[in-house]
Amino acid sequence: MSQANLKKTFLNKSEIKAMDVEHKRKLSFNIGKYNEVVVKGKQQFSDLDNARKKAKNIKWKTMENLDQYLVEFEQNFIRNGGKVIWANDALEANEAVLEICKAHNAVQVVKSKSMVTEEIHLNDFLEQHQIESVETDLGEYIQQLDGEAPYHIVTPAMHKSKEDVARLFHQKLGVEPNLSPSELTLVARRNLRAKYTTAGIGVTGGNFLLADIGGVCVTENEGNGRLTTAFPKVHIAIVGIEKMIPSVDDLNLFWPLLATYGTGQNVTVYNTIFTGPRKKNEPDGPEEMYIILLDNGRTNLLKDPQIRESAYCIRCGSCLNACPVYKNIGGHTYGATYSGPIGSVITPHLKDFGEFKHLSYASTLCGNCTEVCPLKINIHSMLHYNRTLAVKKHETDFTENTAWRMWKLAMTNRKLMDIAGAGIKTKVVNKIFKDSWGKRRDDLSFHRSFKQLWKEYKNVD
Repeated sequence: MSQANLKKTFLNKSEIKAMDVEHKRKLSFNIGKYNEVVVKGKQQFSDLDNARKKAKNIKWKTMENLDQYLVEFEQNFIRNGGKVIWANDALEANEAVLEICKAHNAVQVVKSKSMVTEEIHLNDFLEQHQIESVETDLGEYIQQLDGEAPYHIVTPAMHKSKEDVARLFHQKLGVEPNLSPSELTLVARRNLRAKYTTAGIGVTGGNFLLADIGGVCVTENEGNGRLTTAFPKVHIAIVGIEKMIPSVDDLNLFWPLLATYGTGQNVTVYNTIFTGPRKKNEPDGPEEMYIILLDNGRTNLLKDPQIRESAYCIRCGSCLNACPVYKNIGGHTYGATYSGPIGSVITPHLKDFGEFKHLSYASTLCGNCTEVCPLKINIHSMLHYNRTLAVKKHETDFTENTAWRMWKLAMTNRKLMDIAGAGIKTKVVNKIFKDSWGKRRDDLSFHRSFKQLWKEYKNVD
């Protein structure tokens, strides 16, 4: 899709969602629940501000020396019996998964929740090669049944009510209508349990990579991640290279921060570290384990000092929950895997900048995203930087360039402003902004200029 079409689609979807009262009610309800519990989660920290600063410093150190940590991780993971695959882009990652599936004659894989597999569209790729990929996280399972991408980084089905899910299960699975949430969960459990034992391969993402022990951390609340990796003979973890932290000892800081800012918990229910395939004395686990280290545009973030900080993100989703724009238009409107403020920062760099630079304008620059980020990532400043970069790259269109030139000319020339009287200003402004500001508001009216008001205030001629 072209740059113009992506932008137009975004604006059209935004218009629909911003005016959808029921959509906003569901979103407000779920974010309201989050806001209630995250306050309690923060109480576990005796000095939250210091914890956030320390975590940011650790990620700063890691990203500044990522090349060394990646090599250290690879060496330790191989020493543990695992296999490392480096993938420059989505195609290389998908083809690596396909090759492993073919080598093991696997026609079905089970997946725990993973945004990076959504990023590379793994499910669609495997389906094209007649391999079934089953989402085992309840929220992801709901979205897969509905043919939708995740709506939120942490809560994939945040935009759905329990009635919506009951209706979906009735339509897709043929169960009784109007089942309760508990009954719906049992239906999903019954359908998914058999998949774990028949799937040849389990696929996960990774919340953190641990350089010192060659470990992959998977954090979840349902236990599906452990089932995904316990029964299949092969475990494939696909993880972005930016997920690296130096040591297993750093988890006592990062696990509580992720849990608190992600879901308001003190710590997530299931936190697992995988260091390779099962050993001789271990009763379960995969016979083989692969880690696919994915770039897919991440080095674009790292090479630009102005945007490098975005790679510190631990994908907690707190900036989405705080963003006034996200709370009005929702996750699917962005047309990208990563939505909200952090998604608007990184997506133009992970993908084509010209095609996705419009996302950086979907922000009030209020700074609330930066305020709530557990790692104090300066998100709103990077959104502003992306806008500046768009101008420098000449990615702005003729209309926008002309409008700003006219604005600059008017704002730097007092005589021109005085010549354009209140009546002219009123007509011009209302005509220019009739489809944006004026669509649902009364016309603006300029009765007197600032100069006139100042004279009146000072009582001078």
